[in-house]
Amino acid sequence: MARSQEPDLTSFDKFLLLVGRLNYAWTNTESLLIHFIAGLAKVDLETATVIFMTLNTSRARIDLVQRLSKLGRVQSEERKQVIALTTRMQKIGHIRNRYNHCIYAFDSQSAATHTILMRIADRKDAIKMGQVEQLDQGTRDGIYKAIDDLGDLNREIWAFLNKHDYPRTAT
Repeated sequence: MARSQEPDLTSFDKFLLLVGRLNYAWTNTESLLIHFIAGLAKVDLETATVIFMTLNTSRARIDLVQRLSKLGRVQSEERKQVIALTTRMQKIGHIRNRYNHCIYAFDSQSAATHTILMRIADRKDAIKMGQVEQLDQGTRDGIYKAIDDLGDLNREIWAFLNKHDYPRTAT
């Protein structure tokens, strides 16, 4: 589409495109867990892909990788690196999850103004729900940072996989 034919995007449209970039960066990095599974479980990439795709949440996939790294056959330094990399992935995942699993609230002019988290937090004698966050430049900056952090993490994971000779191509 020629630039002159591009639609005039609203601020919310631009925000949604940014969330889309975050999702793309997340998915690209999460797929590297297949290589961790293959290397740690000592299986080929095809088998690791089946395992990865059978687990239907990022949390389950990361838990599996961390648990595999804790097997006695994995060297201590390698284990520490796997856990450090996957822990960083989990922290970035919280940001992705926030914008994928929230309600967007709009004002009377149909402009999104804030998100409402769709999570219930149990307290001792009460529940807390609906944490609200304004959609502002700080929000956008946080998403840009998460995208940059995922890029850095992606490169660090590839360096780890190469260093430890984990499977990198389908056999």
